[in-house]
Amino acid sequence: MAPVTPDLRRLQDEILGYAREFGLDPFETFFEVVDYRQMCEVAAYGGFPVRYPHWRFGMEYDHMLKSHTYGLSKIYELVINTDPCYAYLLEGNSLVDQKLVMAHVYGHCDFFKNNAYFAHTDRRMIDTMANNASRIRRHMNRHGVERVEAFIDVCLSIDNLIDPWAVFPRAEGDAREETDPGESQVGRLPNVRGYLEEYVNPPEFIEEQREKKRREAELRRRKVPVRPERDVLGFLIQHAPLDAWEADVLSIIREEAYYFLPQMQTKIMNEGWASYWHSRIMTERALRDDEVIDYADVVSSVFQTAPGQLNPYKLGVELFRHIEERWNKGRFGKEWEECDDLAAKESWDRQLGLGQQKIFEVRRLYNDVTFIDEFFTEDFCREQKFFTYVTNRRTGRKEIEGREFGKIKQMLLSRLTNFGQPFIYVVDANDQNRGELLLAHKHEGLDLKLDYARDTLRNLERIWRRPVSLSTIIDEKPKRLRYDGSEVTVSDESAEIRLP
Repeated sequence: MAPVTPDLRRLQDEILGYAREFGLDPFETFFEVVDYRQMCEVAAYGGFPVRYPHWRFGMEYDHMLKSHTYGLSKIYELVINTDPCYAYLLEGNSLVDQKLVMAHVYGHCDFFKNNAYFAHTDRRMIDTMANNASRIRRHMNRHGVERVEAFIDVCLSIDNLIDPWAVFPRAEGDAREETDPGESQVGRLPNVRGYLEEYVNPPEFIEEQREKKRREAELRRRKVPVRPERDVLGFLIQHAPLDAWEADVLSIIREEAYYFLPQMQTKIMNEGWASYWHSRIMTERALRDDEVIDYADVVSSVFQTAPGQLNPYKLGVELFRHIEERWNKGRFGKEWEECDDLAAKESWDRQLGLGQQKIFEVRRLYNDVTFIDEFFTEDFCREQKFFTYVTNRRTGRKEIEGREFGKIKQMLLSRLTNFGQPFIYVVDANDQNRGELLLAHKHEGLDLKLDYARDTLRNLERIWRRPVSLSTIIDEKPKRLRYDGSEVTVSDESAEIRLP
């Protein structure tokens, strides 16, 4: 790695000036120049110069390097969410490429600094990653590389079992046991004739009901967890019978999973925001006439969308532009929604000029799910020619199924909600009073992939060291999957477990 040259430094100052002129407020950003091998190394580590040793980083490096060698892909920019931000410029890129990367990076850095979902991230994560790497190397020296690496494999297979909302403060309810308005009413049967009260609700019956309720309340208080817990990794760190080094490794994997979580929650918005601003900075300020063709060539490749795939750059930038246009022309609110005249809507322009203000507000408050849910309108869907597709069983080709707006939006939201992954909760750490771990799947209309579920149970059993069960729905019937250390069995569940 090398620092930027004086020419690139001047170019950086120029692009930063344009970014601030447009109202961006990025973290201080340091650029470093790297060759492509170094770029692949850093990219394999998730953008960080140092990570803990593990075979998957080497696998990702090899894949990226071969993709570049065979002309299948190219990494143009890489930036880390820290304060200050660190970004990488590829050695040998043309001047227009470097301008484009810098403008794009400043869009990302503004998003990192100002989006609400990044507010709780560790801004000194480079140091944290280096410390984590040192801790894991010490464990490998003491317990063996293969043993520690195998445990890391187990932890990485379940690193998505965290609570996305755990970093946000919650209103704590009253922890005391809730009681009915009158203790005397507990277990009392309805009686419209007062003179029959002692026969309908004899004192010994009422006392029996009160005692039953007290026993149930005591069991609820002793249950671990008290209520379904979505942060499975956090629960395992606290309650699983792990060795000290295993708990430390699992806590490292969990810590890094929470760091990368906001980037997963805002992928479309983040890339769309950076693309929107690199487009404006380049076309309105930084681009010279003789650079237009090179710029168009690079941008066209970034915004290309392969059949059956979702391009976050393209969707994000077009949706930000659509929002800006709507708020500039006043195409929102009750009057707009109630207008049934297509001709009037086509020419609608209240000249409000609120577009820039609105997109900055959206950048600050939204994530991908709320972004798509609120602003992916039927007009936008039609303008961008979205469609659903199916695979032709006879030819194996993908074919357009339809352009129904409701179905398209629902598919987008289902893909983004929890990143398309199942909602899994810890329900009971002492299932059936046998020390077994019970988890439950909150069914959202799609059954689990059973091969994934079986592998997950095996890895959870490795951590819990006792049988692990998972309650779910399969073919619309409550089922329980259980792994006892030797095989996964599937049995009928008495009833679906209620989850938040």
